[in-house]
Amino acid sequence: MPDQNKSVKLGEIIREFNLEALRTAPDYENVPLRALDINRPGLPLTGFFEHFDTERLLLIGLTEHAYLGDLAPERRRECFDKLLAYPVPALILTRGLDPYPECLEMAEKHDRTVLRSTRQTSVFMSALISSLYNHLAPQITQSGVMLEVYGEGVLIQGESGVGKSEVAIELLKRGHRLVADDAVEIRETSAHTLIATAPELIRGYMELRGIGVIDISRLLGMGAIKLNQEIDLVVNLEPWDDKAVYDRFGLESHFTEILGVNVPAATIPVKPGRNLASIVEVAAMNNRNRKMGHNAAQELTDRMDKLFQAQIEGGDK
Repeated sequence: MPDQNKSVKLGEIIREFNLEALRTAPDYENVPLRALDINRPGLPLTGFFEHFDTERLLLIGLTEHAYLGDLAPERRRECFDKLLAYPVPALILTRGLDPYPECLEMAEKHDRTVLRSTRQTSVFMSALISSLYNHLAPQITQSGVMLEVYGEGVLIQGESGVGKSEVAIELLKRGHRLVADDAVEIRETSAHTLIATAPELIRGYMELRGIGVIDISRLLGMGAIKLNQEIDLVVNLEPWDDKAVYDRFGLESHFTEILGVNVPAATIPVKPGRNLASIVEVAAMNNRNRKMGHNAAQELTDRMDKLFQAQIEGGDK
């Protein structure tokens, strides 16, 4: 669910969707929007207001407009009077529909904002909800390095000094792209995917121990920077432990939970002599391969099972 403390200003939504202002309340652009859903006031227009959320934007499409057109002016005035008596952020008409005079009259009476879009109702409604969700989506900041590797979003994590930035700079020299270093802002979108970006203040910068802060865009060009990226894989770097048992076959799927979303994860032990950049590249390609339905470990296991079964059956003859 979205953070109830977060909000987006109505003016930002107006500019994003190029909405026409037909009637405005004082300081309407600074009205905070906190609800990710919207109201199509079908039942409220008939007088049923139970569970009516006054924090939602009101949306009137062709269906509501046609219903109102069949009413007598006095009845229509009564509908808008009751509807706009509630402190709604704004009323939006779609399809370029003209507002009824009673609508503007009651908007003036109750000091409400009336806006208009030329888009079809269903298209506009879907885009608006998606935009509100993205503005109000749950968000956290985690330490790590976020890159795009072969089209896969890879979040590299590990304790301080394990070599995250060193691996990242090698990957950047190989043509992959940096999203964020050190602090990674992560938000969940309406599609229940995780989008990572960098805080604006440090976007495009990296810190390398012994060298200091470097500007990636100046050293490697703007093509080495990407503003945001979906997180497809979490790579955990940890110091090599001779006593630890590391996964050598990859039969089991491992996940890391971020904002309630399970993301495929891999743990890579770090020790001198290992080419970590190449391993991360292979991990990214293998993750994409698995999403396409190919699991090398499972395929090898199935082949071995068939071979053993054939040998057993051959021995029984």
